[in-house]
Amino acid sequence: MRGVFLAAGLALAVSILLTPYLIRFFAKQGFGQEIREDGPQSHQSKRGTPTMGGVAILIAIWVGYLGSHAFTREPITASALLVLFLTTALGLVGFIDDFLKIRRQRNLGLNKTSKIVGQVLTATIFGILAVRFANERNLTPASESLSFVRDITILSFGVVGFVLLCNLIVAAWSNAVNLTDGLDGLAAGTAAMVLGTYVIIAFWQFRNSCAIAASAGCYEVRDPLDVGLVAAAAMGGCIGFLWWNAAPARIFMGDTGSLALGGLLAGLSMVTRTELLLVVIGGVFVVEALSVSLQIVVFRTSRRRLFRMAPFHHHFELAGWAETTVIIRFWLLAAICAAMGLGIFYSEWLAASGSA
Repeated sequence: MRGVFLAAGLALAVSILLTPYLIRFFAKQGFGQEIREDGPQSHQSKRGTPTMGGVAILIAIWVGYLGSHAFTREPITASALLVLFLTTALGLVGFIDDFLKIRRQRNLGLNKTSKIVGQVLTATIFGILAVRFANERNLTPASESLSFVRDITILSFGVVGFVLLCNLIVAAWSNAVNLTDGLDGLAAGTAAMVLGTYVIIAFWQFRNSCAIAASAGCYEVRDPLDVGLVAAAAMGGCIGFLWWNAAPARIFMGDTGSLALGGLLAGLSMVTRTELLLVVIGGVFVVEALSVSLQIVVFRTSRRRLFRMAPFHHHFELAGWAETTVIIRFWLLAAICAAMGLGIFYSEWLAASGSA
């Protein structure tokens, strides 16, 4: 447990102390955010705000995770390294996207094909390795089955099927977080709550792992404590970054941060066997992504707009809500979703441990 607190504390310190240096450096280099012209007009004043702040979050995650291991002397595990690989690789894709936007002085970075290729390549590597690295108990970091709170064994896809599923999950969550990152602090604050929930889930799985106590309701997961360290470091990194990213933001995370965090959430869900539960825990991200999909479908079929603007948070801005009001209320919804997900997780454990 000390390692979890240390990972979160180190990442928080690195993120909150490093970010102002990045603000000054990016501002000096002219790495300012380009704002979409068809967005809310109130956002035009944000043009030129330093972006690519996700770099601070990524560095904080690695420092928090490795620093915790340096202190506890616990071995580094395959599950944690795979999640970190997924996070960092997608962060690199986002960094290239952000850099191209800045260089071209337009809100257009990588084209869709290039971004998809980057996501697919990363997800495919993660998916293959996640079901191949078995430990002495023949447990792999991820399972070939779809999961809710545990594996749904009748929905087992095999290696090829899982890799395809992995691509779908990674694409869905990286894009969902990316779409949510449209208001100051909205994505960072929401991600911090989801990550905090995964710290609890991973620690609970560790305490009730079948490797420790083969009792009723125990979890057949690999490396849950080390996965919890990654989630804790990421939570600390997001909170530290939020200090500078909260309205009025002095820096944006950019695609560097949003794609990385989306990949992180996808990776955590797969190695903890909670892919479907994440839909509840990260409900705000799901709604934001669905709002864009629904807007496109309705407009193409009826030539009318379902919302004033998508993603969903812009709808409320154009309805007259202040930006901070939208952010705080969405944070409240994120907290409710996280609590509901955690409640479902615990209720399932009670039922499993009591019925066996």
